[in-house]
Amino acid sequence: QVHLVESGGGLVQAGGSLRLSCAASGRTSSSFAMGWFRQAPGKERDLVAAINWGSGTTYYADSVKGRFTISRDNAKKTVYLQMNSLKPEDTAIYYCAAPSRQYALTYTNAYVYWGQGTQVTVSS
Repeated sequence: QVHLVESGGGLVQAGGSLRLSCAASGRTSSSFAMGWFRQAPGKERDLVAAINWGSGTTYYADSVKGRFTISRDNAKKTVYLQMNSLKPEDTAIYYCAAPSRQYALTYTNAYVYWGQGTQVTVSS
């Protein structure tokens, strides 16, 4: 019902920047938020940042706060993740996801629609 397409991943040196994009299509009226997750090799998928679609309220994991910025363009149905001051620890596959209904932004079980993932690699 909700289709997500990501772009913007790549390889960057430590201290560099990348911007990820996620375009949503389909029936998005029931989705109240968009989140960015990441998964490093051998680890679980963790929530990095999220934004409420209507209000713009945001959440950031402590590990990225002050370096990453999530934003949205309601007209384009697109969310962005601006990643600055990248560290090798940020290396992961990054996924965008949308919930089926409104919960707290940090309630990860609510995210049921997923993008394909995009690789971000940060070299030291």
